[in-house]
Amino acid sequence: MDSTLLYLIDLFGTAIFAISGVLLAGRIKMDPFGVIVLGSVTAIGGGTIRDMSLGAMPVFWVTDNNYLWVILVTCVLTMLVVRRPKRIAWWVLPVCDAIGLAVFVGIGVEKAMNYQSSPLVAIIMGVITGCGGGIIRDVLAREVPMVLRSEVYATACIIGGIFHTSALALGYSTSSAFLSGVLSTLVIRLGAIRWHLSLPTFALNR
Repeated sequence: MDSTLLYLIDLFGTAIFAISGVLLAGRIKMDPFGVIVLGSVTAIGGGTIRDMSLGAMPVFWVTDNNYLWVILVTCVLTMLVVRRPKRIAWWVLPVCDAIGLAVFVGIGVEKAMNYQSSPLVAIIMGVITGCGGGIIRDVLAREVPMVLRSEVYATACIIGGIFHTSALALGYSTSSAFLSGVLSTLVIRLGAIRWHLSLPTFALNR
């Protein structure tokens, strides 16, 4: 995949994740500073944990401030726009989130492999990149993280990471392996959104 296109999609995913943080902050009535904090940790929290775990220092947003500007502008615009309700189809944000998630997972796996990590570690880094920010967001908002509920979210990331690392092991090019991982994550996540799929829950009988 073209590096410029990938970079733009990465920034797009950053903006979408920031919006999800802003919307949650608005729901629990945070002040503007709290809104920006929640939007920021949602957008770059997972990638930050990944880079720190891999020893990729400084982390990506320190060397490329475009991520910070995208987050700041997105948070401010979202705070202004959501005050004027508009009829937006329910599926728009989840679908955009799915696209950002799929790309984030692919980037996490690829970066881990570039640091000579094992396939298992690469898959974990992909999941952390895609889900880490959302976990931090939900914890700060005192909610049970979505990835710990029954929704098919982290599972899609894991399967996408398996496709990605398996394609590399089979000798496919880096671009082909990346696309296979991204597309598999995206298809599974979109399927879960379309058909309201969820995993069975674990409950103890009293």
